[in-house]
Amino acid sequence: MGTNKQRWKISFHKSPSKHPPIPIEFICPISNSLMADPVIVSSGHTFERHCVHACKSLSFTPILPDNSIPDFSTIIPNLALKSTILNFCRSSLLDPPKPLNFLTAENLVFTLMATQKAQNHTKDKSRFSSMTELNRVPSHISTSSEESVTPTSGPLTCYSSSSDVDTMNSNSIEEDELVVKLKSSHISEQEEGVISFRKLTRTREETRFSLCTPRILSALRVLITSRYASVQVNSVAALVNLSLENRNKVKIVRSGIVPPLIDVLKSGFQESQEHVAGALFSLALDDQNKTAIGVLGALPPLLHAVRSESERTRHDSALALYHLSLVQSNRAKLVKLGAVQVLLGMVKTGHMTGRILLILCNLAASSEGRAAMLDGGGVQCFVSMLRKGEFDSESSRENCLAALYGLSHGGLRFKGLAKEAAAEELLIHVEETGNERAKDKARKILEVLRQKDEEEEEVDWEKLLNSDDDMSQTRISSS
Repeated sequence: MGTNKQRWKISFHKSPSKHPPIPIEFICPISNSLMADPVIVSSGHTFERHCVHACKSLSFTPILPDNSIPDFSTIIPNLALKSTILNFCRSSLLDPPKPLNFLTAENLVFTLMATQKAQNHTKDKSRFSSMTELNRVPSHISTSSEESVTPTSGPLTCYSSSSDVDTMNSNSIEEDELVVKLKSSHISEQEEGVISFRKLTRTREETRFSLCTPRILSALRVLITSRYASVQVNSVAALVNLSLENRNKVKIVRSGIVPPLIDVLKSGFQESQEHVAGALFSLALDDQNKTAIGVLGALPPLLHAVRSESERTRHDSALALYHLSLVQSNRAKLVKLGAVQVLLGMVKTGHMTGRILLILCNLAASSEGRAAMLDGGGVQCFVSMLRKGEFDSESSRENCLAALYGLSHGGLRFKGLAKEAAAEELLIHVEETGNERAKDKARKILEVLRQKDEEEEEVDWEKLLNSDDDMSQTRISSS
C-alpha cells in the first residue's frame, strides 16, 4: 500500500500543467527572454529597456531577424505591452519576468556583436565564392530555362531557371542604381531617383515588395523631410506605393520612417501632407502597427489634419484615426487630446459625418470616451441627428445608432440624458421603420432604457425625511 502511494506521488509530479506558448511579441529580440520593462523605440520595435541602453552605450545597432535595423534615438515605455505580459503570466500561472540588469544586458550585446561580426564575415566569404562561381558557370550552362546543368567539375547541381536568375540580378541592379541616386548629394539626382522609384512602384506589385529594402527605406527616411518640394512629394508618394503591399507594412514602420512622416504632416508641403495622411492610413491597417504609430506621436497631427483645407488629407486622416482608435491605448490618448469635442463639433456642422461617426463609435466603446461624450452632449447630438434624418447614406445612420448604443453602457447618466432628449419615442420609430441593422441597434438601446435598476426604484423622500426628523428628536430627548 505504501508503495502504491509513492507511485501515485511520482505520477503526479511527472504530469505538470502545460503552459501556453509565449507570444513572440513578448520576447526581446536581443535578450530572447520575456520582457519585464519593454520600451518602444523610434523605429517601432520593442526591446527590454537595458538592452537598448547597452546598445547605445556600445554604439551598436543590431540587425534583426527580419533584416530591419532599429532606431534607438527615442525610447518610450511600452506600458500597454507591459500590462499585457503581466496579465499573460498571471493567467498562465507563470512567474512575472524580472528586469534585466545593465551588466547582463551589456554582456548579451557583446555576444550579439561578436555573432553578427562572424556572420558578416561568413557572408562576405560566401559572396566572394558566389561571384567566382557566377564568373565560371556561364561557359557551361545552357540558355534554356527548361534544362538543369551539370558543371564540368564538382557534384551534381540544380540551377534555378535563367529567367529567375535574371529577375534577381535585375532587382539587385535596380536597387543599387536607385540607392546611388537617392543618396546622391546632388538634388537633381535625388529628384530623378524618387520620381523613377515612384513610377516603378505605382503598378508593379512585386516590385513594391522586392524594392522595400532597408537600404531604400533608409534613403527615403532622409528625403521625406527634404526642403525641396519635388523631392519631398515624390518620396512620400513612393512610400505610399510601398505601403500598399501588405508584406511591407510592418517593415516600413520598423524602419523608423514614421517620425519624419509626422514632421511632414505637421509642416510639410500640402501635397506631401496629402500623401502622408494616405501613408499613415495604409500603415494603420496592420494590427501590429496601430500601437506603435500612436506611441510615436501620430495622433495629434492626424486630429489636426481632419480639419485640413485639403479634402484628400481630411478623408485619409479620418480613416487613419478610425483604424488607430480600434486600439484602447490610442482611444485613451485621443480622449486626452480633446478629440471628442472636436469630432462632435464636426458632425454637428455636417463635416465628413460618415467617417467621423466611425471614430466616435470606437471612442464610445471605451469608458473614457463614453464619459467625455456624455459630458460633451453626445446623446443630444446623436438623437438630434436621428430626428433630422439628414444622413449621406444609410450606413451613416447605422453608425449614429451604433455610437448611441455605445453610450447606452453609461448607466443611469445615459438614461437621464436620453429621457431629456426624448430618445425613446424616436427609437421606437426607428425600430418600426429602419433596416435590419438599424432596428437591431434601436431595439438594444430601448432594452437599456426600459431596464429597471436597483438604483431606479422609487423612493418616498417625504417618508425618509420624516424618519430622519423622528430619529433626530429621539436623540435629543434621550440626551
